[in-house]
Amino acid sequence: MANLKTKLKLLLSDRALRNRLLFVLAVFILFRLGAAIPVPGVDQTALARFFAGNQFFGLLNVFSGGGFSSLSIFMLGVGPFITASIILQLLTIMVPSLKAMYQEEGEAGRRKFAQYSRLLTVPLAALQAFGFLVLFERQGIITSLGWGSQALNVLTIVAGSVLLMWLGELISEYGIGNGVSLLIFAGIVADWPNSLGQLVVNYEPSQIPIYLAFLAVIVVVIAGVVAVTEAERPIPVTYAKRVRGMKVYGGVSTYLPIRLNQAGVMPIIFALSILLFPQMLANFLAKVNYGLVQTIANGVLGLLSNSWFYAGAYFILVFVFTYFYSAITFDPESMAENLQKNGAFVPGIRPGRPTAEYVGKVLYRLTLVGAIFLGLVAMLPILIQAWTGLSALAIGGTALLIVVSVALDTMKQIDSQLSLREY
Repeated sequence: MANLKTKLKLLLSDRALRNRLLFVLAVFILFRLGAAIPVPGVDQTALARFFAGNQFFGLLNVFSGGGFSSLSIFMLGVGPFITASIILQLLTIMVPSLKAMYQEEGEAGRRKFAQYSRLLTVPLAALQAFGFLVLFERQGIITSLGWGSQALNVLTIVAGSVLLMWLGELISEYGIGNGVSLLIFAGIVADWPNSLGQLVVNYEPSQIPIYLAFLAVIVVVIAGVVAVTEAERPIPVTYAKRVRGMKVYGGVSTYLPIRLNQAGVMPIIFALSILLFPQMLANFLAKVNYGLVQTIANGVLGLLSNSWFYAGAYFILVFVFTYFYSAITFDPESMAENLQKNGAFVPGIRPGRPTAEYVGKVLYRLTLVGAIFLGLVAMLPILIQAWTGLSALAIGGTALLIVVSVALDTMKQIDSQLSLREY
């Protein structure tokens, strides 16, 4: 407790850190204001009725911070930017120049890669905005406004998504933490009162054991996410002695920490984005006046509405993306090359390729444990919803994974800033 008080005192007394926190808070306020501004022509009664019985759009609403339920200018959130990042990172496997740009060209290459992600965000946001607006118009939620007004609505929603993307990058540069992750965090937390309100409205004394069991699951999930996020495997590293003039350098031993969950929260966000896209497309195509297209779209929706299939697909995607994201963020060959250049080696392992193979083997084994854990925890809320029939529990449980991981990452960055100030 004394350590927490000391950190809080340093955080509030340091002007630079205080300004960073206030900047993040100001962006959150702007985010919430934009989420309350609807596009023109929305029938709020029909919209509320539509969302009441649709779990898919309820999940989209959670990650847009409630902006989707009011069809606000921020209704897409940072989803298009995340989708663009996923597409480009997948392309790094097939396009060597993109892989070299992302992994080998340093900070300049990553800035160029981020610029490509921004450019791809615009057409993706336009496509999603047009698809959703057409779908809601066919559902009678949005009045028919003509092509000119429709184009204006699409432009407004795209501008809102690009603005959020820009605000997220500003948080990363002038605030504390990862901006995009913090915006998703803010959207989830902002929608929790609505989920709790649904539980209160639908409260029945017979459901008390279900609520208590869900609280127990929350505690276990939080403890598990914290343990897996903080766990790491140290690989011992020794620096060879080097004589320069009259001085001896090196000869010290240290270790290389490899985290159990190298990918963090990104596999969950990626998996959700991939799962939401076919549902969005199928919902749109189900209203097309063509028999074969409607049949295929309804078949896809029926398959995705099956809780067991959805949970299995969710588990597989989280598992695969955990390995994929670990592979693009941690390169054993580059690490082994850097160790060799600096005269360091792993005791008992020859420098160069043997070191890369050893570190890669350790990384893949650790990633297996982390991927299974993330997949099981991500799948658990869906199974709880299938068991209890309460969609609020499923959505809240899924969001809890992201909230805990983002909070841990932000707290680490705050601690690092405080350590710099102390020194």
